[in-house]
Amino acid sequence: MKTLKLSIVIFLVCLATSCKSARTIANSGEIDSGFSAKQLIKENSKQDAKFKTLQARVKIDFIQDLKEQGYTVNLRMERDKTIWINATLGLARAMITPDEVSFYDKINNQYFKGDYTLLSNLLGVELNFKKVQSLLLGESLFNLKDEKYIASTNDKSYILQPKDQTAILELFLLLNPSHFKIDSQQLLQPLKKRFLQVDYLSYQDVDKEILPKDIKIMAVEENEEVIIAMEYKSVSLNEEVRFPFKIPSGFKEIILDDAQ
Repeated sequence: MKTLKLSIVIFLVCLATSCKSARTIANSGEIDSGFSAKQLIKENSKQDAKFKTLQARVKIDFIQDLKEQGYTVNLRMERDKTIWINATLGLARAMITPDEVSFYDKINNQYFKGDYTLLSNLLGVELNFKKVQSLLLGESLFNLKDEKYIASTNDKSYILQPKDQTAILELFLLLNPSHFKIDSQQLLQPLKKRFLQVDYLSYQDVDKEILPKDIKIMAVEENEEVIIAMEYKSVSLNEEVRFPFKIPSGFKEIILDDAQ
């Protein structure tokens, strides 16, 4: 079951974005120590994705236990509605909607259909479609207008953190001074010995959209560590897309008990 959980985590973090004919954004912005948390949140929200559809090929490098594997996948997205991913030769396919998480695996002849409970347990935070999408687009996992934040800086980024951090979950967001998108979001759960860090190493500007170009994800739980790097090879925005998804007959359903 641990292998299954890991495969779902990989599925989540592999759904990222980029754009065709993109211009990489130089990190030339300067830190203004006078910016308040409210101002930073306002500037960040201006950069939220506005595209209708996206499709891309994404190169993924996955490292666990010092073993590295590489994949190339096709990604399609209709913002706020559907995220679809297809592995090479159709060996695996997955689809996320606001109501359901589904995938099938032709190598092991198995499939899964369910809600977000398992994914929420894996990351230790309550997930829904909006939160997953935001994470993949370089946007905050949490709505920054829901509570009060305090602002600080380091040498390269603005730092936002909730005014009242908790022992259950600590959150840190680093914002880029060039465009106010997220440089890194870090979630620490000390009691569960979990740590998730998503670094947006570079961004690109395409059709006035600022979207991630290179992403590095590190997930740690106790003594287990997974590192995933993503590079976006070709992407187009606002074209017609389809989301074919049909579970092959004869596949065995993956049933998860309450303990997972």
